[in-house]
Amino acid sequence: SVSSKTMTQEVIESQIDGEFEGWEGETIVKLMNGEIWQQSEYFYNYHYAFMPKVIIFLSNGGYKMKVDGIEKSVGVIKLK
Repeated sequence: SVSSKTMTQEVIESQIDGEFEGWEGETIVKLMNGEIWQQSEYFYNYHYAFMPKVIIFLSNGGYKMKVDGIEKSVGVIKLK
């Protein structure tokens, strides 16, 4: 069964808390909303940004994170 809380969180919009230096394989991303996510899909892309906006959405049973300025949405898992 899927709770209503899960349904409303299909898209999370936030900002990275501080500097982002791109995806390095298993990058950990701390968001302004207090959540911490870790890259779970192999992808390497150097991209420096300060507090970029992010969107996290459900995709094929997992989550993907789209960071402002990077075209690709990268698979992530929630640590906190």
